[in-house]
Amino acid sequence: MDEQDSTINPFELGRYLIQVRERAGLKQTELAKRISLSPAVLSRIESGDRLVTLQEVQDILVQIGTPEASELSEALQRMWQVLPRPHLDHPDQSILWEAEQVAGELIALRDQPDTPHAFERRLSEYIEEIKRCANLLLKRDHQIAFIGSIGVGKSTAICRMIGLETPREDGTVVPVLEVGGGGITVCEVHLRSGPEYGLIIDPRSDDEIRQDVADLADHVLKGNLQTEDDAPGSESQGISKEVARALRNMAGLAVQRPRGPDGKRTTVDPAKGLAEQFPSPREFIVEVLSRMELHRRDRRDIWYDNASGKAPKTWLRDLFSAINNGRHPEFTLPKRIEVVVPDQLFKASDLTIRIIDTKGIDRTAAREDIEIHLDDPHTLAVLCSSFNNAPAAEARLLLERAKDAGVRGLEINVALLVLPRPGEALAMKDDATSTPVENADEGYELKAEQVELALQPLGLQRLATGFYNAHEDPATRAQEFLMERLGAARDTFRLRIQEATNGARALLKNHGEERVRAVLRDAGESLHSWASLNAKVPPVHAHVQESLLEQIQIAYAATVRAAVNREGEWTNLSYSYQIGYGARRIAVLALGRAVEEFIGHCKIMAATPRYAEAADLIAQAQRVLMASYEELLRKAQLMGQTVFKDALKDDPAFWHRCMEEWGQGPGYKTRVAEHNRKWFADEARNQLEEQLKTLVEREWARTLQTVTELLEPAG
Repeated sequence: MDEQDSTINPFELGRYLIQVRERAGLKQTELAKRISLSPAVLSRIESGDRLVTLQEVQDILVQIGTPEASELSEALQRMWQVLPRPHLDHPDQSILWEAEQVAGELIALRDQPDTPHAFERRLSEYIEEIKRCANLLLKRDHQIAFIGSIGVGKSTAICRMIGLETPREDGTVVPVLEVGGGGITVCEVHLRSGPEYGLIIDPRSDDEIRQDVADLADHVLKGNLQTEDDAPGSESQGISKEVARALRNMAGLAVQRPRGPDGKRTTVDPAKGLAEQFPSPREFIVEVLSRMELHRRDRRDIWYDNASGKAPKTWLRDLFSAINNGRHPEFTLPKRIEVVVPDQLFKASDLTIRIIDTKGIDRTAAREDIEIHLDDPHTLAVLCSSFNNAPAAEARLLLERAKDAGVRGLEINVALLVLPRPGEALAMKDDATSTPVENADEGYELKAEQVELALQPLGLQRLATGFYNAHEDPATRAQEFLMERLGAARDTFRLRIQEATNGARALLKNHGEERVRAVLRDAGESLHSWASLNAKVPPVHAHVQESLLEQIQIAYAATVRAAVNREGEWTNLSYSYQIGYGARRIAVLALGRAVEEFIGHCKIMAATPRYAEAADLIAQAQRVLMASYEELLRKAQLMGQTVFKDALKDDPAFWHRCMEEWGQGPGYKTRVAEHNRKWFADEARNQLEEQLKTLVEREWARTLQTVTELLEPAG
């Protein structure tokens, strides 16, 4: 392309030219004859190896002569100056181009020297809003994060719905991801499309592994200490059983269960034998780490080779199992495993989709690695639940916490996926008549009604609910449900940019009319009055540590100990994350009602006939306030996370007091919680919380100022 079109990648252009030509039913040689180019030259253009001028491309497209070719010709002539140029195959080219043109007009008007301040602010806010909305729509990388308790069947459902299965010798098919009764996968697993079959790992650091080994050492040396904090039979290791299993395999200390002469199995634990040789924790840890040979475990990826003698998916399953269980000598303990397959995960999609199989929930659902997905517009958080208890307690808790933290868009970004086992749907009966259902779909309908009632107290009765029996339902059932939800998210992006574009057009059209300005001043006085009445942030009787203290009581005792040993930063219990959540919740408690009142106030004004010509101002004021409020919540959360994390790190005596409580008998969690209460009650921590409240007040004042600067001055 010539200089002005250099932003188009020649490889992208060539690839799209091939698609347009092939969809037109033209062979390369036939098209080359039409445009008087040799097939070799056209081949180089389509491969991106030859620079081409805009006129040359236009000549090629004219000869192809299809509507798609005309659309591409038009797209190539567009000059993008405000928004990033979308990819040539982006399905929303026309929407984005309209936004680009309107944004250009807004900038030209804003930059005129005689533009009034309030009008300039409205223009600037529209420009920024269009840019934000365009970025949402431009990005076509989406994630589907499956979230649920241990053993609910997430991994099996994922593999079945995307065809990631391999046959066994008996003819049955099994998932490529290792599955079992729960507690199988050592870390979060990502699945994505790529050039070939392969595995990529994000490793745990050596320091993290040393901490894990220290927890394992404590478990082995002191025995499976049971306290009143944990119910009988519960797992009381600080590390999960899947991590412990991988560490043992890496060190050659796997538990053996050989059969005796009488045919009965006995349990032999080599780690206990090692503990007899090295009874001190330090010696035991050093010996285990030495056996693991971490310096040799430096491989980070592996790709399928035909020389393996195995089918690709069988090879993938075997390698995944080996790495997941710590049995591959070249790989260390992973923090994340990425499974790459050469097939599209979801058919007929113009999106790039990554699937995330999160670590199963075990007691503690309030984890950063899980809750982060509920507040990401490009992630569909799929809350998985078994059939009989749908919606599961974990799903309800996550939704409730998200609401308390002011997370919006849950009905778009979150879906409930119920995973029935064979026969469960057919066991449903109509509550009114006690009549058994006739088929599984009818059972699903009855369960969906129960789910809707259960979610009504949260105001989420419209949350999308899907059903997928991985043993009996076709994979298309789950695929279509998930693609429908991603489609709804994309539709929301389109609606947002169209609302911004249409509002900006109305502003450009009517800004000079004195009659309209009079209505704007009138509406502005009403909004000004609301802002004045709500300028003061009301006091809140809540504290940043409340979520943390609650999670300490819920978690396993040894999970609390693992967090304490790591100065509060542990996957299943992160002090900084819980404090950040508490800080955000304080901001919501202080301002959430006022924000809802503002939305209601704007709705009433929009429905009032005398404000009809101020509709775009009212809608813009509402969107601006919401965007500023969401930024306020993020800042409050970030401040809670960073400031208190630094204070905790600077107080080793606090951690030492908490560590000394382990092994002192029943009531461990209660004693640790009490140390935490005292720490947060200290005057220095009170000052930190006051700083947080000051930040909320300052950001709220800035939020209201951002809104009022849009308004026409009175008089």
